Amino acid sequence: MASPFVPPASRLPRWLLAAIAAAAVGVIPLAALLAQGEGRASFTVAETGRGYVSLQAAVDAIGDSEGTVVIAAGNWNECAVQRDGVVHFRAEQPGEALLGGKACEGKASLVLRGRGASVEGLVFADIAVADGNGAGIRLEEGPLRVSQSWFRDSQQGILTTNGVDSELVVDKSTFTRLGTCENSGGCAHSIYAGDYGRVTVTRSRFEQGTGGHYLKSRAARNVIEGNSFDDANGHGTNYLIDLPNGGTGAIRGNWFVQGRDKENWSTMIAIGAEGARYTSDGLVIADNDARMVPGLSRSPAFIADWTNDALVIENNRLGSNVRRFERR
Repeated sequence: MASPFVPPASRLPRWLLAAIAAAAVGVIPLAALLAQGEGRASFTVAETGRGYVSLQAAVDAIGDSEGTVVIAAGNWNECAVQRDGVVHFRAEQPGEALLGGKACEGKASLVLRGRGASVEGLVFADIAVADGNGAGIRLEEGPLRVSQSWFRDSQQGILTTNGVDSELVVDKSTFTRLGTCENSGGCAHSIYAGDYGRVTVTRSRFEQGTGGHYLKSRAARNVIEGNSFDDANGHGTNYLIDLPNGGTGAIRGNWFVQGRDKENWSTMIAIGAEGARYTSDGLVIADNDARMVPGLSRSPAFIADWTNDALVIENNRLGSNVRRFERR
């Protein structure tokens, strides 16, 4: 059969040209149009190169597989729920991709309950929900690794449920103006890990807290090394580190400064204050530097212990009026 004759475009009526153009646009994915107009899509699955106009659509495209969502520079009023698979969230330009102001399921910018996830180079900001637990990340299942990310101006930075066989790892990240004890959900903190198995926080900065604790973990094993806890400009804060159910591991090589505006200034590190679910025998607290802001005359304990376990406390450098240890 002979191919139908199509007249040159110059011979077609203008109304027909417009109709053809409109039909063509209708079959081009919106993400592709955005990519053509801006040179890139907002959210791209790296393994396929496909762009998406929403973060949730990119996560759903990975499904139960493993993939990487690359987030373009910009302030995105977006959130997403990971229900399965392994998803890696990565900023195209570290520090230039912000997820702000929107919480999925009334919880967080990212709600993670797949087989695993990682987050690299993202900024999370301005997350608040009715129960006071609005977070940058709500971790509900699977291991999570966070690096080079910034959590700020929200009720909570990272919040986990319980997951005793899992692990949370945070490295080279910053937590600014987080925490509150003013809502029905209880206190929120910069990081609040439930009974999550293992928690490791390294080379990170905690600053300008607005309530609660800077780092609270109910995990059986905690490694907290090489961080700074700067409470100099905090408001209504409590402990710098709280391990309310005990646990083993190490608190080593950190820098602590207690500020003036405290809800509870009696100690910087609290061990087992809510009942020792796990032994703290062998927990190492060593090589830390702890002091108060200049001109403060109170005398907090560096470590307060409710467990009566055999802690290993050595080589800590304490400022004037900071007492080494107190049994409670």
